[in-house]
Amino acid sequence: MIDPRDRPDVADMPVRRLGVDDLRDCLLLAIDRKWLPEEAKWRLLFEVGEVYGIDAPEGGLAGTVVLARYGPRLGAVSMVLVATRYGRMGLGHRLMRHLIRQAGGATLFLTATEYGRGLYEKLGFTAAGTVVTHIGHLRPEPEDFKQDGIRPAREADLAAIGRLDLRASGAPRAEVIRRLPRFAERTRVAERAGAVTGFGAAWRNVDNVVVGPVIAASTAMARALIAELTADLHGPVRLDVDTRHHALAGWIAARGAAPAFSTTLMTFGGDLPGDRARLYTPVMQALG
Repeated sequence: MIDPRDRPDVADMPVRRLGVDDLRDCLLLAIDRKWLPEEAKWRLLFEVGEVYGIDAPEGGLAGTVVLARYGPRLGAVSMVLVATRYGRMGLGHRLMRHLIRQAGGATLFLTATEYGRGLYEKLGFTAAGTVVTHIGHLRPEPEDFKQDGIRPAREADLAAIGRLDLRASGAPRAEVIRRLPRFAERTRVAERAGAVTGFGAAWRNVDNVVVGPVIAASTAMARALIAELTADLHGPVRLDVDTRHHALAGWIAARGAAPAFSTTLMTFGGDLPGDRARLYTPVMQALG
C-alpha cells in the first residue's frame, strides 16, 4: 500500500488505451495481484478488445480493464486489476467508469469474485447468474463417445460456427470466432444431416486446458463435444459452467473435474441477449 502522505491524486492519473507493447506490464500487474501471467489470453484480449490502463508514477501499471465489443449493443468486461500498492484509492472505480463511458450505452457483462462484486454493485451491475468453475483431470467413459457426428472442425465450418455463436450469444463475435482455430489447441463440431449443429474448443492456459466455448443443442451433445475435446489430453482441464446447466455439471464432476470455486455473472444496462441455454461453457470468463 502507498503511504497516505505519498498518494498521488487519482484525478492526476489519466486512463489511456494500452497496446501490445504494454503486455509485459499487464503480466507483472497480474502477478502482483497473485493472478497467473496468462500471456496467450492477454494477447487475444489485445486483438479482440480494448485494453485500458492507468500508468503508475514510478513505472509500470497501476491498473487495467478490458472491453470486448460484440457489435454496438453488447460488451464483455474483464481484467479489472489494481496494483496492490494502489489499493483502496478508487482506481478500480475510475477504470470502470471510463469503460462504461466508452461502451456508449451497450449492455455490459462480467463475472465477479466476491472481492470485486461490491464495486460492480455500486456502479449499477446486477447479478444474473452463478458460474461454477470445475478443474481436474477429466476422464470420459466409453459411453461418452457414442454420439455420432462429432469431428474435427474445418475452415469451411467457420461460417456455420459463427451463426451458432450468434444465436447463442445474441451478438456478432466474428473477431473471436475467426481467431479460434489458431488460438485453440482443439476444435470440434457436431454435424447432423450435413449441417453443423454444435461446436466446441479447448485452449491451453498456463496451468490447465480451458474447455470453451461449448455451444450445443442439448446436454448430450455438449457432453460428447467435451469428451472429444478432452480425450487423451495432457494435464487438468477447466470448465466454467452456469448453474442452469446442472446436469452437465454433475457429469463433469463424475468424470473427475470437481467444483473449485464460483463467481457471479453480472450485467449492466440490460439483460443478456441470445439463446443462452445453448451456451454450455464460454470461450473464457473474460470474453463470455
